[in-house]
Amino acid sequence: MTPPATSPGYRWGCPQRYPHRARRFWSARRVPAALVAAVVLGASGILLYDVVAVRASRPAMSWRRRLAHELATRPLDGAWATGCAAAAVLAGCWLIALAVTPGLRGLLPLRRDTPDVRAALDRAAAELVLRDRVMAVSGVQWARVDVGRRRVRARARAHFRDLDDVRADVDGVLADTVRELGLARQPALSARVGRARC
Repeated sequence: MTPPATSPGYRWGCPQRYPHRARRFWSARRVPAALVAAVVLGASGILLYDVVAVRASRPAMSWRRRLAHELATRPLDGAWATGCAAAAVLAGCWLIALAVTPGLRGLLPLRRDTPDVRAALDRAAAELVLRDRVMAVSGVQWARVDVGRRRVRARARAHFRDLDDVRADVDGVLADTVRELGLARQPALSARVGRARC
């Protein structure tokens, strides 16, 4: 899709590249953050209460005495210690993965004309638009389109016309439609066309 002559990306009759890089949208991760905050807050509160109670010459809680006894008597290579360590490692890896990955895989960033405006297209909406365009190709009876961040895969079944001609039209329609969507990263296209079953 060629931008109009009045758009910022068009100058002297020649379309220019979009200077502002469109980055992926990051998820707020509210549920994991709330769970971690609740666990840390609860554990800190219970531990602080127990420490204050011991300082006030009161006996420590039974769970703390039992935990100290278990740590003093159980070997570190036992099944209990190994299981707890593995669970802690898995939880830590999960939290690190949530921290360093953007999330929101259902949103496809669009090109940016200005640095102050960011936009994205829902993946399901893009799949619906591309499927409708493929279904409009002459001879196509059934179509399915899967849109990923790096690749668009289309499958279609034709009930008349030569399969090579239908595949060429499907490839052209996919290329034009993906260009018109204005995605920040142009995905690779893959189309398979087969004969419809009678």
